[in-house]
Amino acid sequence: MPRFLLVLSAFLVLSCGTSRPPQATAPPVAHADDDGDGHLHEHQTQETVTSMSGSHEHLGPHFNWTGLRRSNPADQEKAAAIVRELRRTLAPYRDYRVAIKDGFEPFLPNVQQEHYHFTSKWRGFKAAFRFNPAEPTSLLYRKTADGYELEGAMYTAPKRANETDLNGRIPLSVGQWHAHVNICLPAKKEMKTADWTKFGPKGSILTEAECDQAHGRFVPQLFGWMLHVHPFAEIPEKIWTH
Repeated sequence: MPRFLLVLSAFLVLSCGTSRPPQATAPPVAHADDDGDGHLHEHQTQETVTSMSGSHEHLGPHFNWTGLRRSNPADQEKAAAIVRELRRTLAPYRDYRVAIKDGFEPFLPNVQQEHYHFTSKWRGFKAAFRFNPAEPTSLLYRKTADGYELEGAMYTAPKRANETDLNGRIPLSVGQWHAHVNICLPAKKEMKTADWTKFGPKGSILTEAECDQAHGRFVPQLFGWMLHVHPFAEIPEKIWTH
């Protein structure tokens, strides 16, 4: 598997479908395609991570968000139950060393990030087929002087999921899933020298036609669906914010 996809697959599950946005992403870890490349340089890797870790204000046209539905009591009750379950199951992982012992791998710990993803590949694989609120794919940590402080978790869903599927996992009136879409990757032989202001998850190229003109490789959706949850937030409105 190309190193680029191997690294990116470490914290999310990719489905094997090939449909295009708005409901789309890349193949499962075990069946990754060659949209990436083994020579993606560190600068672009860091940009990719940063784009996944920021708040809405830092996200651009390469992000696709599910629509926010009208709030209702049933959804609020379901969301509250998920938060209660998540708080319970995350309690042991306040110690990040317990998370590592349980198979959660820190994603690029030496790259400065707002949130550090500790990912369980096994949980990610299972999340491609069914939703278990007690088993998020990734844990979100903030780096401290002597380790990491637990902030929350990230759920994942496969590329093939539509909004009905995603709503069945987390009510869309409560949380918004996001996906990374319309990505233009440079030709493999140009990965080291490419202009990353044009290519990649933060590049200016937005359409397949533009990508073709730049002799790139257009990926309608690069990752599976993702949703961050901060169950320990003191303000309820911040629990379901990215």
